[in-house]
Amino acid sequence: MSVFALGLNHNSAPLDLRGKFAFTLEQLAPTLLGFRTQVQNKAEAAILSTCNRTELYVAGNQAMVQPAVDWLAHLGGVGRSALLDHAYVMEGGAAARHAFRVASGLDSMVLGEAQILGQMKQAVREADQAGTLGTTLHQLFQRSFSVAKEVRTSTEIGAHSISMAAASVRLAAQLFEDLSRIKVLFVGAGEMIELVATHFAAKNPKAMAVANRTLERGEKLATRLNAEAIRLAELPQRLHEFDAVISCTASSLPLIGLGAVERALKARKHRPMFMVDLAVPRDIEPEVAQLQDVYLYTVDELATVVQTAGEKRQAAVEQAEAIIESGVQSFVHWLDQRHTVPLIQALNAQADDWRTAEIARARKLLARGEDVDTVLEALSRGLTQKMLHGAMAELHSSDGEQRLQLAQTVSRLFLRGGGKTHRSTDSEN
Repeated sequence: MSVFALGLNHNSAPLDLRGKFAFTLEQLAPTLLGFRTQVQNKAEAAILSTCNRTELYVAGNQAMVQPAVDWLAHLGGVGRSALLDHAYVMEGGAAARHAFRVASGLDSMVLGEAQILGQMKQAVREADQAGTLGTTLHQLFQRSFSVAKEVRTSTEIGAHSISMAAASVRLAAQLFEDLSRIKVLFVGAGEMIELVATHFAAKNPKAMAVANRTLERGEKLATRLNAEAIRLAELPQRLHEFDAVISCTASSLPLIGLGAVERALKARKHRPMFMVDLAVPRDIEPEVAQLQDVYLYTVDELATVVQTAGEKRQAAVEQAEAIIESGVQSFVHWLDQRHTVPLIQALNAQADDWRTAEIARARKLLARGEDVDTVLEALSRGLTQKMLHGAMAELHSSDGEQRLQLAQTVSRLFLRGGGKTHRSTDSEN
């Protein structure tokens, strides 16, 4: 059994390429089942898809790596070489190390952010419900969660970071002198929008509105924020009312186009608009950024606002890496042990067959009236002879260096308790 991770993230691939491989929660199960159908029907598989990364985790035959690359490239509608130019493939301990770093927030755009852990847990639940998780990936992810918990409780990895939500507010404050005088529109009602909205709400803006495809969910968030809920279809007619627009939906196509923003600017008499597109794929057409009175930031561009590592954070990173490395070694050891499971099962089955045969023979002897001690002696002798027969036969049939190595192995297996006495006796003779 081999474990590997295939993916691309904010460090390896541009936003628009990542958008081609973005999956909603509803798409994960059918995509995983499609992987099993097209690549390997017995493989364990899970997909983690966020605005910063899409990663396929697989446990199965090592020969599956190349077919998995081809499958993912086809899924994203790109060539194999185009994907590999921006993707990474990690196997065994390297794959475990990557998963542990992701869960702990060390591989995030915002170092130490906690949202990724919840996203990873959701990805595992989806794989489990789809029936593609399996024992090996279950172990990998459960150990990832344990390592992440230890990192967050034992280090200050998340104590010196700025979240994407806070970064959005900070950028808006650089454009507008007083955030309490602006109107803010949130497009979407997911977890990221909730975080951003909470940060903006703390600044007491003049008005807030939530536009969502599902009006009920939008109204729920709007009620919490004391904001207005509007339908997504109303966006083109209402866009000009808002000074700041923050969007993060799961739409596969942009919701806010260049023409709509141009009309909004004209209605605003070209008063500036602050826009943040946190979605992957994009919610706002990239051409909007070329408009003179629009300040548009993508999820990647927000990275420049995030604080860089200081001395305290670097110390926390070193502590976290040490915790992760310990977890990796433990998982690799567990994985190595898994390779011997079929052999252990076969040995147990063989020993059980011997035991069954000897007990049956003993019962027949007892039924014929044989002495109990004699029967027990025959039972024990029969079992020991069966256990030693294979090793003795191999010793007799081997010679030279092979026999010496085999003798050492047999000695370790059968002379653990009395080996020293046995060797002493041999030397005296």
